[in-house]
Amino acid sequence: MIPGDVIVTGDYRPGMYVQRRGSDMVALRVGLAEIVRNDVKVIPLSGAYIPRAEDMVVGKVVNVTGYGWEADINSCFVGYLPGQFVFGRDFSPSTHDLTTRFTVGDLMLAKIEAFDRTRDPQLSIRGPGLGKIPQGEIVKMTPMKIPRLIGRKGYMINMIAEFSACEIKVGQNGVVVVDGPAEGVRKAVQAIELIEQEAHTADLTTKVQQLLGAPVGPAPAAGPENSGEQ
Repeated sequence: MIPGDVIVTGDYRPGMYVQRRGSDMVALRVGLAEIVRNDVKVIPLSGAYIPRAEDMVVGKVVNVTGYGWEADINSCFVGYLPGQFVFGRDFSPSTHDLTTRFTVGDLMLAKIEAFDRTRDPQLSIRGPGLGKIPQGEIVKMTPMKIPRLIGRKGYMINMIAEFSACEIKVGQNGVVVVDGPAEGVRKAVQAIELIEQEAHTADLTTKVQQLLGAPVGPAPAAGPENSGEQ
């Protein structure tokens, strides 16, 4: 969508970057239109990452304090992981060495536990798959394009992982870590870079399938509980 494009006409509710004009829902930003039930919004294709509670992010530890770790989360805000969230309620700076868990330069997959713009976002690694990322190649992309990388029902990211034989950790902050065999990593990175460059194109799925050597066919259709990108 580009500003002024009519996304859909009818009884819908305008959401982010969408304006109602008569019975038309009109885009206000360049981006991907998303329709969920009767709600319509536009996901911009550019812009800085603004943390939101429950987001999964890939962070890089930039400082170890007496009470926790500060992490670069590819935002104007610095993520903070409290020591108590890692060592438990009995955490004490005098008895626990924080560098045994994370040190400067370490990568982590974390969740935004809380964020209200009055202080830096609080991170948590409590949950399946969260914690230190021991190795992998870092790929950065525009945060707003991450939904395109994931795809409907996770189709796109699962396809890339399967046909590259790689483990891929995706942060909604636009940081992706790829780990696997050298040739697989090369192929996965190429696919991610293709999505970054052509997220706005309609035949993106086919292009990625061809790059990976995957069977060419349509992605799963969006059901009533899933979003429809246009």
